Amino acid sequence: MQTFVNIFLGFFVFESVGAAPITDTIIYDSEFYDIPFGQLPHPFVYDENKRSDQLEAEIGTALPSIIQESYSSASLIEEPEEEASTPKLIDGSSAQGSGVLGPQTQDGLPTCFLCTCLGTTVYCDDHELDAVPPLPKETTYFYSRYNRIRKINRNDFANLNNLKRIDLTANFISEIHEDAFRRLPQLEELVLRDNRIRQLPELPSTLTLIDVSKNRLGRKGIRNEAFKDLHELQHLYITDNNLGHIPLPLPESLQALHLQNNNIQEMHEDTFCKMKDFTYVRRALEDIRLDGNPINLSKTPYAYMCLPRLPVGNLI
Repeated sequence: MQTFVNIFLGFFVFESVGAAPITDTIIYDSEFYDIPFGQLPHPFVYDENKRSDQLEAEIGTALPSIIQESYSSASLIEEPEEEASTPKLIDGSSAQGSGVLGPQTQDGLPTCFLCTCLGTTVYCDDHELDAVPPLPKETTYFYSRYNRIRKINRNDFANLNNLKRIDLTANFISEIHEDAFRRLPQLEELVLRDNRIRQLPELPSTLTLIDVSKNRLGRKGIRNEAFKDLHELQHLYITDNNLGHIPLPLPESLQALHLQNNNIQEMHEDTFCKMKDFTYVRRALEDIRLDGNPINLSKTPYAYMCLPRLPVGNLI
């Protein structure tokens, strides 16, 4: 009887083991790398019914209550929106700044887009400009000839500490602010010929050349002793301005003085020389042009005794 019971139990265990499902072992071999995801022997099944908020809730319950409150309240605070960025120009500069193509002009273009910039030289010739464009701070030489500029404002050349030459030939300039050029520490050459200027502004002492020919300075356009402190001045051209006198005193550094085609009628004997010092010699001043003036140079022969050359003009 005991033997029969053992046989029956052994048969029952064998049947139970045989009825259990047999699980295949997953082999991570290189042969499965190229098999599509859906054809793998046991693909990973994503349970879409399990929501992410449930997962967050499970994680949240594991945190202390104080941390949970701070975490939940922080997530409800809306972050401030970022301010709109400043619009950029085509050269990468901001609309209010100065980029590789220079600062923005009133026309909405960088200066070096409107004009031609070569190194530190800016050429704005013949562009029908009605005002001086904003210039890059590194500008050394500025040319804006044959335009329609009528006025030079106080800040047109502000902060241009490297500027050495300004040429505004053939514009319609009739007004210049008193401080337009005075604050330029390195300005050497100022060319304003062929305009409508009636009054010269204050000039920096660094100037070596001034050309204001063909303007409308007349008798009162040049203040007294306007050139006295310009100790570096070498060339002074004031032709065709209806001047009634030679602007004195002239600096010792002066080499060329062109005053032709004015209304100068007389000259003093000490205009160029020193009457009380007969040993005085003015060797630098070699080029004086007074032709085209109603003056007889032969009436003041002692006025040229200290000069290396006689002035050019009417000797009759």
